[in-house]
Amino acid sequence: MTVAAMLLAATWDASALHVVLIGVAALAGQLTVGWSNDLVDRDRDRRSGRRDKPLVTGDVGAATVRTAIVVAAVVCGIASLSLGARPGGLHLALVATGWAYNLGLKRTVLSWAPYAVCFGGLPVVVSLASRGEPGPWWILVAGALLGVGAHLVNAVPDLEDDRRTGVVGLPHRLGAARSIDLATALLLAGTVVTVVAPTGGVDVVGLVVLGACAALLVAGRVLPGRASFRAAMGIALVDVVALLLRS
Repeated sequence: MTVAAMLLAATWDASALHVVLIGVAALAGQLTVGWSNDLVDRDRDRRSGRRDKPLVTGDVGAATVRTAIVVAAVVCGIASLSLGARPGGLHLALVATGWAYNLGLKRTVLSWAPYAVCFGGLPVVVSLASRGEPGPWWILVAGALLGVGAHLVNAVPDLEDDRRTGVVGLPHRLGAARSIDLATALLLAGTVVTVVAPTGGVDVVGLVVLGACAALLVAGRVLPGRASFRAAMGIALVDVVALLLRS
């Protein structure tokens, strides 16, 4: 998502400095969200036997993670506000939404909302920083659809472990099969919006994009583990490329 934000900024005529600041802000913000998620969930991950987590295995201490979160948060704040009051303030609000997910929303039926807000809002931040205006409506809609789809597929591999440790978000209520089915529909809808909305129809580029996203969806459903989530991120990048070609 950091790469996607920087590519969008470059295409939308942002200065080199703004492209770098957008990348730093986006990456630092995501690091605070990701690291805080592991810190908040360390006891749950320990009970679930998550040996892929450094906080569980003891390879990284909690104090080190707390320090890293503070440093990343400071960098995020400085880089975000350097973009201007509107884009910077909006980006910090998106990061706060990610923290809200970690601190409680993940356990509710609204677990999808932070993903919708953050995926939909990041292109708006980039557009405000690059062009001074929020951009067309369909970018926000496509981003929100992709975000919710990514949330659903990312949660599926851990549904049982999550339930045992008290996390019951939207994917847990839907179950694995319905979560994957809904995610597939949302990801395809986001791609269709990205392909059709800018031109009002489907051209050669649109057909290629739809084909590539369909292939990623199939791969995500066939391959094990986190393949579905990686496929969702791939679809997001393909959609960004489609947007770049039309900008």
